[in-house]
Amino acid sequence: MTDDRMALRALLEKGSHADLLREMVELVAQRLMDFEVESLCGAGHGERSQERINHRNGYRDRRWETRAGAVDLKIPKLRRGSYFPAFLEPRRTSEKALVAVIQEAYVCGISTRSVDDLVQAMGMSGISKSQVSRLCAEIDERVQAFLNRPLEGDWPYLWIDATYVKQRDAGRIVSVAAIIAVAVNTDGRREVLGMSVGPSEAEPFWTDFLRSLTHRGLRGVKLIISDAHEGLKAAASKVLGSTWQRCRVHFMRNALALVPKKQQPAVATMIRTAFAQETAAEAHEQWRRVADQLREKLPKLAALMDEAEHDVLAYRDFHPDHKNQIHSTNPLERLNGEVKRRTRTVGIFPNEAAIYRLVGALLLEQNDEWQISRRYMSAESLQANCDADDGEALYLPAA
Repeated sequence: MTDDRMALRALLEKGSHADLLREMVELVAQRLMDFEVESLCGAGHGERSQERINHRNGYRDRRWETRAGAVDLKIPKLRRGSYFPAFLEPRRTSEKALVAVIQEAYVCGISTRSVDDLVQAMGMSGISKSQVSRLCAEIDERVQAFLNRPLEGDWPYLWIDATYVKQRDAGRIVSVAAIIAVAVNTDGRREVLGMSVGPSEAEPFWTDFLRSLTHRGLRGVKLIISDAHEGLKAAASKVLGSTWQRCRVHFMRNALALVPKKQQPAVATMIRTAFAQETAAEAHEQWRRVADQLREKLPKLAALMDEAEHDVLAYRDFHPDHKNQIHSTNPLERLNGEVKRRTRTVGIFPNEAAIYRLVGALLLEQNDEWQISRRYMSAESLQANCDADDGEALYLPAA
């Protein structure tokens, strides 16, 4: 049995030894170098041969960081010329693996302070915070390319929501809004269209964000679904000429906040009877009837229902197959929940670019998942919406 096979067998016999994988990597890497040098010399180590064209001249030690742990290698030296193994060249697999680990850690919400511990736990020697920041920045180019990509085709439904995160700004810690926009195209597929970060939700902020989407090609938006964000309704009408749907779920929370706790279940049931009606006309009629019934004892709630009627029931003028998806921002809730979970891990972002890096990378991941999943809506029903004339109801169910 050769020395190589004896060494390999000795390692395998260790079985459950914690360092087995690392030692296997070391053995294979060392043997690969020996084979490569043997070819360069024209003969094996210590072998006499007329075909020999060079000789070994000792070793130099080199520590190689791998995903299996730190491996101590002995790199052969030559009497004439030099030798360096290809797998240790800069930017090869091992270093790329390290970059991938750091980027994955950042995307998953681990702060740069924790990345060094993560790298050490993987068997690596650890790196400085400045190196972590520099390597994490490599993800920016990919994220920005995704967030600024051209948008093609029509997008009948657009969901927008905001998540608040903390950021350092001129020595202060401020709360900023991270706006996320998701839409469905006429093929029935969901996509993340973009995001923006800003200090307020005033109309100019929403107007700038929507205009940035239109400049990239957003068109054909019939309905925008969101919570009652300040200025968004006016911006949607001004920039896109679209109908606005006030999130039904958020409205119910706002409405029940005006009701004594013991009465909330009964009042919620009364309001939901409007949502259960067969036609849009019947839904509006029932809405007003419920508001009148509540007006004497709950005047503030009745006034809120009067004000919000057309915004909360806007979805009823669209295709009935879509009502469960377009009456609220629920399609964004899971995504927003993941964003909140991972941003909480970071705590306070050092700057706006870091918010774009983390949240943008999450959106990129989610968008990739949506592209390989089944359609969110049927293409046939969406095409019926797009064929309708602008400014008219897209779908009017029979009475």
